[in-house]
Amino acid sequence: RYLEPDEPPPDILLPTMARNRLLPAPAAARRLSVLALLVLCITAWNLNAASAASADAGSSAKEWSNEKQGVHVLNVTNFDSSLRDGKVWLIEFYAPWCGHCTRFAPIYTNVAKDLHHRQKVNKKNTRKDVREVNVAKVDGDKERALSSRFSVGSFPSFFLVDGWTVREFSGARSHDGLVKFALEDYEKTDPVPFLFGPFGPMGQTRAILMRTGTYVVGMYEFLTKDKGMKPLVAMAVLCSGGTFLGLVGIVVLGLLFLPKVKTD
Repeated sequence: RYLEPDEPPPDILLPTMARNRLLPAPAAARRLSVLALLVLCITAWNLNAASAASADAGSSAKEWSNEKQGVHVLNVTNFDSSLRDGKVWLIEFYAPWCGHCTRFAPIYTNVAKDLHHRQKVNKKNTRKDVREVNVAKVDGDKERALSSRFSVGSFPSFFLVDGWTVREFSGARSHDGLVKFALEDYEKTDPVPFLFGPFGPMGQTRAILMRTGTYVVGMYEFLTKDKGMKPLVAMAVLCSGGTFLGLVGIVVLGLLFLPKVKTD
């Protein structure tokens, strides 16, 4: 209809707050859509991680029973899921080419049998004051990400993990020395600071960088050897993929932290 000469436009008759409610908010809509997408992605990732963790726990239990209370083998797949059992873990980082590791392997197996036998006896006596320690080993040369998390500088290296508290063994390598360190003398050793420890931000960052580097090297070998690409072409593909992922991350962060539009 036509407005009368003295009739104001319809939007002027509305209060300011009401007009703001009726006006569309594209920035807020974009932000909500991005947040919803991120929530869906995180939920899917958590579901996959939970299923993988349960599968790892089942396989770890099977491996544990098959090892007849020997040294438990940890890797990047079952490491975190195994350490969630609430027990203390004595972990050796070794390398197959290390002569000291090879010579000490039988002694370390006896350490595992001794500490695991104490667990068995404790379960029969139902004593709560006895410290239960699991004994494990990690191929530090193969599991570079785990070695980076623990800042392993030489082989063999021994760490006692109690929750998020990590202590490094610095005594003489012997059966009695490791058993006594795991059960009694650990209190004499200062724990690794959480900030720089394997479960802190620095340790996790080192592991992510090492895992990313390993993945990039694996992709480079796949493109050059399996796909027959030339080295320069493979490097260009990897750089393009890294640039694209970086731009996507920047765009997502930009959408999440857009400044709010001020309304009167």
